[in-house]
Amino acid sequence: MIRFILMDIEGTTTSIDFVHQTLFPYAAKHLPNYIQVHQNKPEVQVELAKVKQTVQEETGKSIEGEAVVQQLLQWIEEDRKHPALKAIQGYLWRDGYEQGEYQGHIYDDVVPAWNSWKAAGLGLGIYSSGSVPAQKLLFGYSEQGDLRSYLSAYFDTGVGHKREVDSYRQIAAQLDLPANAILFLSDVKEELDAAKDAGYQVMWLERPGTKTSSAHPVVRSFAEIELNPQ
Repeated sequence: MIRFILMDIEGTTTSIDFVHQTLFPYAAKHLPNYIQVHQNKPEVQVELAKVKQTVQEETGKSIEGEAVVQQLLQWIEEDRKHPALKAIQGYLWRDGYEQGEYQGHIYDDVVPAWNSWKAAGLGLGIYSSGSVPAQKLLFGYSEQGDLRSYLSAYFDTGVGHKREVDSYRQIAAQLDLPANAILFLSDVKEELDAAKDAGYQVMWLERPGTKTSSAHPVVRSFAEIELNPQ
């Protein structure tokens, strides 16, 4: 019996276009000035040091100043899931949300389903490659208002990568639930494969811009999801 529903964001609760056409371009546009203004803040210095360390380890080169900024911009273009980039993007996106530059996109079928699931006593949570602070910003400043009260747990790649079975085992342990009591929703086959191998129930979201197959049960909206799929 399902007791908890764990959800991806991009392509599941939220349009892929919002992430790639709004959030990423905003971060790329404002990152150089943000680094210039805030580079002496301790939390920013920590993340910049991580960038330098990664480049040193991967290429043997030492970078400073503008080269660090250019590396971050390259990682944005590549959609690299580097912890330092995710942290700095989170700082930038927080400014954008707070200044009203944009609101988090949520598909119209999401909140009605959440209301139904919460009424049924189910727990709801997020597992995304975006940092937990970035997740909370998206749902806190969404087009449909502050939705954070619906969510009792947030996970990012701090528990492991989304295509690795052990990540889902770690999440189940943290939720203190048997794996088969968790339903995972995503638009990515490899994530669903890993979750299923960990014992989860899974549903594959077919949203605009995504493709599905018969590898897992497919739904086109949250309204089609049954609470106890077999």
